[in-house]
Amino acid sequence: MEEIEGVLTEIIYQNEVNSYTVGIFETEDEQITIVGYLPFISKGDTLKLLGKFVEHKDYGEQFKIETFEKLMPQTLGALENYLANGNIKGVGPATASKIIQLFGEETIHILKYEPIKLAQIRGISKEKALEISESFVENWEVWQIVGFLERFGIGAENAKKVYDLLGVNAISEIEANPYILIDISRGVDFKQIDNMAIKLGIERENQKRIKSGIKYALIRITYNGHSCTLETNLIEYVKQLLGVSQDSIEEGIINLKANDEIVVEDRDGEHWVYLYTFYNAEKQIAERITKLNNAKNVKKISNIEKELKIVEKETDMFLSEKQKQAIREINDNNVTIITGGPGTGKTTIIKTILEIYKRKKYKTILCAPTGRAAKRMTETTGEEASTLHRLLEIGKVDEESLFKKDNEYKGAPIDADIIIVDEVSMVDMFVMSYLLDCIYLGTKLILVGDCDQLPSVGPGSVLKDLISSEKIVTVHLDKIFRQAAKSKIIVNAHRVNNGKTFIEKDSPELEEDSKEDFFFIKENNQEKILEQVLSLCNGRLRKFGDYDFFENIQVLTPTKKGMLGTKELNKALQNELNPHRENEPEKSSMGAVFRIGDRVMQIKNNYDMYWERRIDDSIEVGNGIFNGEIGTITNINEKEKNIRIKFDDDKVCWYEFNELEQIEHSYCITIHKAQGSEFDVVIMIIPQTAPMLLTRNLLYTGLTRAKKLLIVIGNAQILDYMLKNTDSKKRNTGLEYKLRQTNI
Repeated sequence: MEEIEGVLTEIIYQNEVNSYTVGIFETEDEQITIVGYLPFISKGDTLKLLGKFVEHKDYGEQFKIETFEKLMPQTLGALENYLANGNIKGVGPATASKIIQLFGEETIHILKYEPIKLAQIRGISKEKALEISESFVENWEVWQIVGFLERFGIGAENAKKVYDLLGVNAISEIEANPYILIDISRGVDFKQIDNMAIKLGIERENQKRIKSGIKYALIRITYNGHSCTLETNLIEYVKQLLGVSQDSIEEGIINLKANDEIVVEDRDGEHWVYLYTFYNAEKQIAERITKLNNAKNVKKISNIEKELKIVEKETDMFLSEKQKQAIREINDNNVTIITGGPGTGKTTIIKTILEIYKRKKYKTILCAPTGRAAKRMTETTGEEASTLHRLLEIGKVDEESLFKKDNEYKGAPIDADIIIVDEVSMVDMFVMSYLLDCIYLGTKLILVGDCDQLPSVGPGSVLKDLISSEKIVTVHLDKIFRQAAKSKIIVNAHRVNNGKTFIEKDSPELEEDSKEDFFFIKENNQEKILEQVLSLCNGRLRKFGDYDFFENIQVLTPTKKGMLGTKELNKALQNELNPHRENEPEKSSMGAVFRIGDRVMQIKNNYDMYWERRIDDSIEVGNGIFNGEIGTITNINEKEKNIRIKFDDDKVCWYEFNELEQIEHSYCITIHKAQGSEFDVVIMIIPQTAPMLLTRNLLYTGLTRAKKLLIVIGNAQILDYMLKNTDSKKRNTGLEYKLRQTNI
């Protein structure tokens, strides 16, 4: 470990969330590029850094910070810079200069202990003097949280979040109860906090410790999509985690129940334990959807058969008897579920409903969980569809607030007669609870989805539980329509869903005159799989069907890691399809190099991002770019320090260089990220990877992303393993039980 002292003279990049910083650091002898977490630090601060020099392959030598200490400025010039850097309320460069000129070496003493003397300076009142002193002291002391947490193995990346939540009294609050960190930050390691608590003298059998261990265990299960766990399993886990007696844990459960922090639900003699918010979300879904379903059917059309015939004639849409049944059920019920695999006619039902209700002047709203799913819904129906987040106006809700008991968020009421939600398998329990809270009684709700696809990223198993409860009328579409049955993509997707392997596992060669839409290339060697992917993307498919990578093709893989994970495949595909070109601008960020022409994906919701979209001779403007939206970099402006991205729905955005952690390359994306999207051509890789990723529903979801051509490349044995692996489908939830018990 090396130690250097100096001044942070420039901040090149700083992440607003965790304060990861890239900067220029000036010592007595040299200028150094530094990287690491520096919360509460600003340009001009004097620091002692502990870390090591590393060699970055693109940027050369850097000092990687392990920890740091903020030092009092050593000279009057450094002190003036510190006061002038904008962190001290009421002090700018001019005021900082006046303070230093008047008080010199006594400046810090005056700021801390005799602030009234600042009023000697023209323009500073006694009130302002006290305000300056208070700001100086607070500014100087907050960074000590870093050192305090560092002693217990909690890194600087978490320090800013802790301060934002606990304020200037953070250290004393943590010393009194270190386990408070579990409640305020889901990402903190429990074992580190537990070690801190024991070092501070908390007894192993202390109820604060035990209750925190119970809550931590319940948080952990939600990472895997569960909303609850069996009490016996919970007790066993906490016993192992804390090394305490069962009696102590049972006492902790009783105390947490008494404070409404957890709920224990008795289901047929088994005790299931929830965090309060998870139980409440399930309870609200069950009650609200039951109430909505049982309300008076005020939107029912009396002559539905006549309307059906008129729409069939006018649109040339032929409906099967099952599809007509779905229309009748939608008419007869306030809430209806339509479920089925690809090619079974879900879109035709949606289009027919739209036509029927438009004729009656009813207002219909279409929505889906993601931007790409909403875009696909728009394309298939010809009607504008929105994301659920935009529809519900929950953009500003911090995801962590979903886990807080006192979260009082209420969505905006939806002005609609009919609401159709597509891709409902992707909707988690919290978003569904918000959605139902926003729907007026009397509005019809149509939930459309494929319950055999991957479940939601967030907790819960909403669509499956709704169907299994048998409390909501559900139409199962299981017939593949004649046109769809000609597609081996669709036939093989249904075979996989039924646990059967592909038709023609030894599929024909990918030749120019082939009319097939599905190919399975058997290959075990990782390097050869990579070669196949690169050759298919770089010209081979142009000969086959005039497919161009940047227009039609998407590579999918189950994993982010390894040679055949998204990280390495994106680098390889970028080098193959969009290599470095002399005299063209590039921008490096977070280990990636962005170039003009790159395919990129937004990887988190940004509700403030400004965009423009040209429509004929006018320009539409708005805010919001959402997780999963894909676009192309069209310009990199070094002078303005921004990157221009045109998204696939023609929205254009400008990303500042310090905002690039929001995007990543999308030449290859995970199957999870592709859910809700469709692409003309999909190249799906089946590599050797973690067994938890090699599941039947992941394989099924990947297959159903392709519209015109699907090429699967990989190991036949791994394919067989995925077909048999259905373990991931089961999530521990209680929504089905609550629906069965609810009578409103």
